[in-house]
Amino acid sequence: MPVWIWYTALRILLFAVPLAVLLLAGVNPWVSALVAAVFGLSASLLFLRRQRESIASDLYAARHREAPAVRPDDEEEDAAIDATAPEPRDEEHPAAS
Repeated sequence: MPVWIWYTALRILLFAVPLAVLLLAGVNPWVSALVAAVFGLSASLLFLRRQRESIASDLYAARHREAPAVRPDDEEEDAAIDATAPEPRDEEHPAAS
C-alpha cells in the first residue's frame, strides 16, 4: 500500500475518532470539530513523522530526477507535432517588390 494512502487514512482517523467521541458526549458540533481538528493536527505532527518524511522524500525524488521520465509514446507525439508545425518565416524584413 502506498505511504500516502496510509498517511491519509491515519490523518482522517485522528480527526474522526475524537470528533465522534465529542459528539457522542453532547459537545456543541462546532466546538467538537475545532477540538478534533486541533487534536488531529497535533497528533499527526507528533506520531506520523516517519510517514510524512517518507512522502516528502518520494515527492522530492519525483521532482528532482536526473533524467526526465519518458513515456513510450512521447517520441511519437513529438515527431507528429514537429511534422505539422509550420516553418518559421522571417517577417521582420520582407523582400522588396
